[in-house]
Parts: sequence; structure tokens; C-alpha cells
Amino acid sequence: MTPSEIRAEKGKGDLAHLAHRRETRSSLVKDAIQRLFRDKLAIAGMVIIGVLLLMALLAPLVAPYDPIIQEILKRRQAPSSEHWMGLDDLGRDILSRIIFGSRFSLQVGVVSVSLAILVGAIIGAAAGYLGGWVDTVVMRLMDIMLAFPALLLAIAIVTILGPGLLNMLYAIAIVSIPAYARIVRASVLTVKEHDYILAGRSIGVPPLRLLFRNVFPNCLTPLIVQGTLGIGTAILDAAGLSFLGLGAQPPKPEWGAMLGQGRYSMFTAPHIVVFPGIAIMLTVLGFNLLGDGLRDALDPRLRI
Repeated sequence: MTPSEIRAEKGKGDLAHLAHRRETRSSLVKDAIQRLFRDKLAIAGMVIIGVLLLMALLAPLVAPYDPIIQEILKRRQAPSSEHWMGLDDLGRDILSRIIFGSRFSLQVGVVSVSLAILVGAIIGAAAGYLGGWVDTVVMRLMDIMLAFPALLLAIAIVTILGPGLLNMLYAIAIVSIPAYARIVRASVLTVKEHDYILAGRSIGVPPLRLLFRNVFPNCLTPLIVQGTLGIGTAILDAAGLSFLGLGAQPPKPEWGAMLGQGRYSMFTAPHIVVFPGIAIMLTVLGFNLLGDGLRDALDPRLRI
């Protein structure tokens, strides 16, 4: 064969290999989606999250009343045909406040977890790939942060920064970083010993290119699962901080703040705290069910 024919055959082989890789990747994604939609609990979680998203996006259209307007003469009114979930201590419609409150809960949960994943993934990937003293120093810092209860550390951070929705978001993101850093580090330590990574090193591929183009994409599965579960935890933490008065400030209709403001009426007007509590429970349940479904769907050991 002539050199040109050899190069042509080699090019065809490379194209065939690339096509095979794409087909395999597409098959894996398709199988994962099929397994996810066969999981009834995961579907239930997606339905809950879907309703929550629609409620947050269409809040001005869906809410029957303004969440801030007060009807003092009717305060603590029990659920009725006029106000399906009753009125709170200041005469505000609870259903409308829950609908608008979904915006704040989703904002805190999604944004704080996204920030934590971004920072934690970079820290964990660098520590796992570089190893040595970098790994030791970074992981000891993460261990120190994990030694503190997450909620207490978040309270300390918010106390330093000052109460408010934005500062609460930063606090939850900071206390969540170590968990994602450890997950990515463990995955990187496994992936970087694979043959194709060692081959890339041997031919002089730059370390950063290997890390972000070859190592890190293979660590996304546990990160996606943990991130989905982490949103529910972040929403719970946000509710706890707002309950203590360190999160969203009045008159913002945040669910944890609604619980905190209505706790003194728990026995005289229980609907004031029952409905926000149910909203928090269903939201966290939805993300947990979806996270469990994703974990099962993305586990390669379950692929037939």
C-alpha cells in the first residue's frame, strides 16, 4: 500500500473509533434515561419538582392574593373557601405566601448547591490529581470544616456576614463545599489510574487538559446525584436559618421564616405552621426521590 492509502485507512479507523465512542455514550445515556423513567418514585419526585417550578415561575398568575397585603381584622382565620390555607398572624393569605415562597426556596437550594459544586469540584479535582502536599493541605482544611456541624457553621457565617437571604445563600454554599470536594477527589483518584490517562501522560498531554477533558468528565455521575440530594438539604438548612431569623427577613414569604413567625400560634392556629411545614417536606421529598432515582439510573453496575 502507498503512504497515502495507509493514511486514508488510518483516518477511516479513527473515524470509526470516534463513531463507536459516540454510539456507546449515546447508548449509556439512553439506558440511564429509560431506567430513570421506569422508577415510579423518581417520577413522583420529578412531578413534585415540576409542580414546584411551575408554581415559582407563575407565582403572580397562580397566587390568589398579594403575599404582603394584610387583613388585620381577619388574622389567624382558619382555612375557608375564600382563603384555602387560612391567614397568618398578620392577616396575610398563607397559600399566596407559600406560592411566592417557592421562589426563595428554589433560589437558595439551586444556587447554593451550584456554587458549592463549582468550588468543591475544582478543589477536589486539584487535590486528587496533583496529590502530594496539595492533597494533604486541602483535605485537612476540608476535614476541619466537616468537624463542625453544618448548621452551626452556617449560623456562625451568617452572624459574621449579617442576616439576609444572600448571606444565607453564601453560608449554605460554604458549608457544603467539603462534601463535594471529597466526592470529586475520590473519583479523580480512581480515574487518574486508568490506562488512557497514563497513556496521555506518557505522550506529554498537558496536565490541565487531561484533568478537565479526560478525568473530570468521568467524575460527574456521583456529583450529579449528590447535588440533587444536596438541594433538599440546602432547602432544609435555609428553612432552619430563616426560622432563627438569620435568613430571609420580613415581609419576604420564605417558608422557614413563616414557620418562625407562626410558632407562637402553633396551638391556637396550627394552620399557620402546618402548611409551610408541608411545603418544605414535599419539596425535600421530591429532590430526595429524584436523587435516589438518578443514583440507580446512573450506576453502571445496573446496566444490562
